[in-house]
Amino acid sequence: MTPLGYYPGCSDHGSGRELGMSVHALARLAGVELKEIEDWNCCGATAAHNLSHDLAVALPYRVLALAEAQGLAEILTPCAACFSRLKGTVVRLARSADLAARMRQVTGLEYRGPLRIINVVEFVNRLLAGGLKDKLAAPLAGLKVATYYGCLLSRGENIIEGDDAENPASMTPAVKAAGAQVVPWNFATECCGGGFSMSFTDAVVDLSEQILADARAAGADCIVTGCPMCHSNLDMRQLTINSRGRGPYDVPVLYLTELVGLAAGLGPKELGLDCHFVDAMRLLSRAEPRPA
Repeated sequence: MTPLGYYPGCSDHGSGRELGMSVHALARLAGVELKEIEDWNCCGATAAHNLSHDLAVALPYRVLALAEAQGLAEILTPCAACFSRLKGTVVRLARSADLAARMRQVTGLEYRGPLRIINVVEFVNRLLAGGLKDKLAAPLAGLKVATYYGCLLSRGENIIEGDDAENPASMTPAVKAAGAQVVPWNFATECCGGGFSMSFTDAVVDLSEQILADARAAGADCIVTGCPMCHSNLDMRQLTINSRGRGPYDVPVLYLTELVGLAAGLGPKELGLDCHFVDAMRLLSRAEPRPA
């Protein structure tokens, strides 16, 4: 089996470790080898593009060059921000020979490309189509899910492919395969405040509350996302929202990989389900093993 390149990004062992844990758990279950890029560096999200255009391109360019030199043709980038930076750089380099020449000069590395960069939603859908769907032995019957794409899994010319920027649906097959139901709601692509979580906390609290309120109004039992920053804002900031006398909110926020992992009967610690601020362990009771 040809290994799939893996770019963990900075959040994999930090704020988004549940995403990394659940990605690896699903890969093991599906028999997919994830080969981490050796000597990878930060992709620059979210600060580099606010400081220097060359830096914002050079950081992901170096990752692409290393992956190519290591014989990898496809790279899984579970973090939506990392995906946006790497895939965006692939797109920009293909458009501009001058930019590619400047990056060779800046980094001292050669990248010919194009490499294929896939996000976590594409990864999950690929696994399901490749046979993982048959291993989902504990469907989450009756669970109502609000699929949250945010900015980076719904926008970007030639970055997001095969989905509608205004009404994305790429998570729907995975949610349905897990036995759950996607609820219609209005805030699937609204911004949560992203990287302003620490610098403009009040704005993030306001934006996140609007998302949570709409998900609750739609009757969702949980919110599912594929972005570590979105997950942090929607999961962690519920405590702040409630402490300010708004709400109260108690909405579990899961990664898509955690949801599918639950339906596969994987253990909560293997998926990182016990690492959340808002209790997500309660959803274990919604997984009902199929009769033998």
